[in-house]
Amino acid sequence: MEKIVLAVFKVESEGYQALTELRKAPVTNDYVVSQAALVKKDAGRIVTLDTFDTGVETSDDMAAGGLIGSLVGILGGPLGVLLGGGLGMLTGSALDTEDAIHNASLIEKVTEQLVDGEVVLIALEPESVEGAARQALSKFDVSIVEEDAAEVEEEIEEAVRAQKEMEREARAKLREAKKADRKQKIEENRAKLKADFEAFKAKFSK
Repeated sequence: MEKIVLAVFKVESEGYQALTELRKAPVTNDYVVSQAALVKKDAGRIVTLDTFDTGVETSDDMAAGGLIGSLVGILGGPLGVLLGGGLGMLTGSALDTEDAIHNASLIEKVTEQLVDGEVVLIALEPESVEGAARQALSKFDVSIVEEDAAEVEEEIEEAVRAQKEMEREARAKLREAKKADRKQKIEENRAKLKADFEAFKAKFSK
């Protein structure tokens, strides 16, 4: 089963070291890593620090076309920023926060739980010996989460649809704002023309 591996590092340099080691040896007897990215939460936004793609083909069409790239794009985009405030939006709701985190999508977990300054190594692992990724990263101060890549792909597709809807609504609001501004400008022009005409008439009525 193809997996997405997320390793959260407290120390940024260790994240870089881990990515460098994976880049040097993406294929071993224990695991294969076809794509990976190192991202960081900085001032509430997810930013990309480094990436690599071996070009190894997988059974997942999106993965072959850049599953990690798509995931990083969502995390660093407007939807990721919006979801970063998701837990605050749950305050006072009937939902238990811990249950909400447990049931949240991978995208929500990353954007909500990652602390400013922490870095995350995100890797696509087409195949591995059970626990191989954890063993390879065990020398670092790291916490690791593994997710089914097929489920993450579905999350990304849903996120892309949601982001497109957000963009559509934003464009519609901008168009409405422009219409309102244009209408106001027209009314201002009409009032000015009327005032000018009244002033012109006043000159000849004296």
